[in-house]
Amino acid sequence: MAKILAVVSSGYAQADHNFVTGYWAKELFMPLVYLEEAGHVVDIASPDGNKPVVDPVSLENQNDPDGVYNDMYNSGRADKTKRILNVPAREYDAVYIVGGHGAMFDLVRDENLRTIINIIHEHGGIIAAIGHGVAPLLFTKTFEGKGILDGLEVTGYPEEREPENVKPLLPFSLEQELSKRARYKADPDKSAVAIWGSRQILTARDAASAKLFSLELVDKVPGLAD
Repeated sequence: MAKILAVVSSGYAQADHNFVTGYWAKELFMPLVYLEEAGHVVDIASPDGNKPVVDPVSLENQNDPDGVYNDMYNSGRADKTKRILNVPAREYDAVYIVGGHGAMFDLVRDENLRTIINIIHEHGGIIAAIGHGVAPLLFTKTFEGKGILDGLEVTGYPEEREPENVKPLLPFSLEQELSKRARYKADPDKSAVAIWGSRQILTARDAASAKLFSLELVDKVPGLAD
């Protein structure tokens, strides 16, 4: 059994543009289910702690046609998150950072999250991120001062898929920034993309890649656990 930390945005809003975002439900709950069914323990953390904001679009019918993630959200499974500041990083074998546009606003600049990532990485654990959840890795440097993604093959949410009404509200283009630091791949012809940039770092493109991302984590995590 391994102990895994899932990290989600606490949420973000721009009232002037009627824009409310947070974490993407499928990107949290699908890996969580796969990991827990494999016998691992998953804790959830966010910058503010307590109940984070889910991106309402992720619960709409086109993104959750069977209501699976609505049910998990309404069950309260993610209502009581740990505050990132208080997370004992050395207790965890892996961390996965959940996407949704919220990650571009709060997780991306969270220094406490960067510290957690570095501690888990230094101890040989897995660092995984999906969709916009890759954004915090852009600005994470190792304790030696090297960018954690520098020169690696990575993926993340593609610019061409960003909604036109959301693009001007984002602080930066994830694809463009990843391309400056790493070898970015979107593989648009593939239905799902998850890439091991190193034996410890896994990135996935989007919610459509959540199952592949989950399976990759389940396959790798047991090697870390006793």
